[in-house]
Amino acid sequence: MDINIAESLLEKKGFLDMDIDPSLDLFFEIEKLKKEKNAVILAHYYQEPDIQDVADYIGDSLGLAQKAQSTKADMIVFAGVHFMAETAKILNPSKKVVLPDLKAGCSLSDSAPPSLFKAFRDKYPDHIVITYINCSAGMKALSDIICTSSNAQKIIESLPADQKIIFAPDKNLGAYINKQTGKNMVLWNGACLVHEIFSMEKITKLKVHHPGAKVIAHPECEEPVLKMADYIGSTSGLLKYVQQSKDSTFIVATEAGILYQMQKSCPDKLFIPAPPENTCACNDCPYMKLNTLEKLYLCMKYEKPEILMDEKLRLAAKKPIDKMLEISARYGL
Repeated sequence: MDINIAESLLEKKGFLDMDIDPSLDLFFEIEKLKKEKNAVILAHYYQEPDIQDVADYIGDSLGLAQKAQSTKADMIVFAGVHFMAETAKILNPSKKVVLPDLKAGCSLSDSAPPSLFKAFRDKYPDHIVITYINCSAGMKALSDIICTSSNAQKIIESLPADQKIIFAPDKNLGAYINKQTGKNMVLWNGACLVHEIFSMEKITKLKVHHPGAKVIAHPECEEPVLKMADYIGSTSGLLKYVQQSKDSTFIVATEAGILYQMQKSCPDKLFIPAPPENTCACNDCPYMKLNTLEKLYLCMKYEKPEILMDEKLRLAAKKPIDKMLEISARYGL
């Protein structure tokens, strides 16, 4: 296909309307493209198994940001959601950053429009802003320090005890950190749709059927789920916990994509996704799952869609990310 025609299709119709030869070995072709283009594939734990298998690095938001900062690749292929690819571009202005599907957004990021947040922030002029990395570049530019679920508590504990803080955009993560640290941070009212729909009733029933099961939960979950949890941690923290635990059965309250890595590293253990409050038996993020192996291949082949950013915005968004990476390095996070 002529590359100009291909680019036009990508822009007007998107990847879903492009035909791929069904006999094509996508795993082979993707590996070939990596070498030809000096590309690196960074994938979040919530991606589908095929994408995790072709990725050069799989991680949570902190690990992905650190890898994006240190990569020597010419092109970063980000198998995740839009704010993650934006973060990679913020850290690598001279590199091409592409995302398999531009529609792969984030409900939590969408819950914090920068214009509304700026008005909120201005009500608290004596507060600094600590923002969870799951947000837009515009939100990052309004922040003093970025954090992830892996390092949020450590970052907040590194600040003076009397420092006043606004925490955004996830109210559940902020409330959990308030409880852990004794802080009284002002919280923005945002949340992740995946982590807010777990059913307490269904989890309780699972525990009845699996009496020895440990409930493990991401701190973005609501407080009733966290109260029931035997362990609370970031995505990478949950993975590390099950790898080190002597227990054999786990009810996992986070996006179900992480179960693939859990099962790969602990094939003798049972991992049960915590069920949501709906008719679906799964707890998949609809945005994360927009990326497919086919879209990843097309994205690499045509180097589209590309993440582009205004330089003034990039520099403003980079300052709080640099602060996070500096503190993380200091504490070995």
